[in-house]
Amino acid sequence: MKRSALTRRHGVLIATGAALAVAGFGISFPGRAPVAPAEDVVAIEEAATLSERSAFEGAGLGPEWDLPNLDHPRVDYWIARFDTVPEMRKKFQGFLDRGGQYAPMILAALEERGMPRDLLYLAMIESGFQAHATSHAAAVGLWQFIRETGERYGLNVDRAVDERRDPVRATNAALDYLEELYDRFGSWYLAAAAYNSGENRVSRAMRAQFGRERARSEADYYAIWDRLPKETRDYVPLMIAAGRITKNPEVYGFRPMTLASPSWDEVTVPPATQLSTIAATYGTTVNVLKELNPHFKLDRTPNNRHYSVRVPAGAAARLAQTGSSGESTPVAD
Repeated sequence: MKRSALTRRHGVLIATGAALAVAGFGISFPGRAPVAPAEDVVAIEEAATLSERSAFEGAGLGPEWDLPNLDHPRVDYWIARFDTVPEMRKKFQGFLDRGGQYAPMILAALEERGMPRDLLYLAMIESGFQAHATSHAAAVGLWQFIRETGERYGLNVDRAVDERRDPVRATNAALDYLEELYDRFGSWYLAAAAYNSGENRVSRAMRAQFGRERARSEADYYAIWDRLPKETRDYVPLMIAAGRITKNPEVYGFRPMTLASPSWDEVTVPPATQLSTIAATYGTTVNVLKELNPHFKLDRTPNNRHYSVRVPAGAAARLAQTGSSGESTPVAD
């Protein structure tokens, strides 16, 4: 697998929306609008220059698949639910409507690593693509990390920030985790199942069924299907169902996702810098800063380290033209 530290200064974000929340898996969505942050994200200027058609089809939203699109009765079941249950149709359409805000960043990150772009739909079924999504198990963010796993993959959770809510940092962490799971199990279906239920549970199911841990085909997931927890049994079918609908929305009567490419500048500020100071320095508001940086829990940056903050696109350049250094003065608590 090709690995890359996602590069700086661009902001588009993640993808469709959908499923465990809709399906009643316990995810709740506070009344917050989705946001478009970014730091350490794959350079996406080239993707931004693609036509809308090539962006969709080349980025994994067209009809072609780069994950196995295996048939299973539960895939059909979930498609039927999304297609025919009014409440679920409404929610799914809502996820599609806001999903294009996030799709370019996740797809660019997957492309950079050489991972299947259809893993986009795993993110879809995790959270409905809301940065503030929280599950009954205290999993948080677009990729629904519990604290322990998030910290294992480099996401800081402290009094000032919860980087599980940072779509870009959390995407990096999720793809690191998924790559490790794929390296272990040799199957993206099993990697997805392990992402949901834990790698040891999947390992036990594989060993009980086959006497081995690594898959010989993606169909091994369905061979161990009845050994998995109920939620995990539906996890891959939900992912494939969501992909089938998103790739062919008109067939099911949905409006297609519209890709958007919001952007921002990234600046580094000293410890304990008040957001109001940053807003005044860069000619914006605290509310805008919180939309661009949904991981901030307080009205200041962490008090023990310099920290990268996203500001509206062009703000840093405008400040530089005035001759300012662009570094805010720290303000104590």
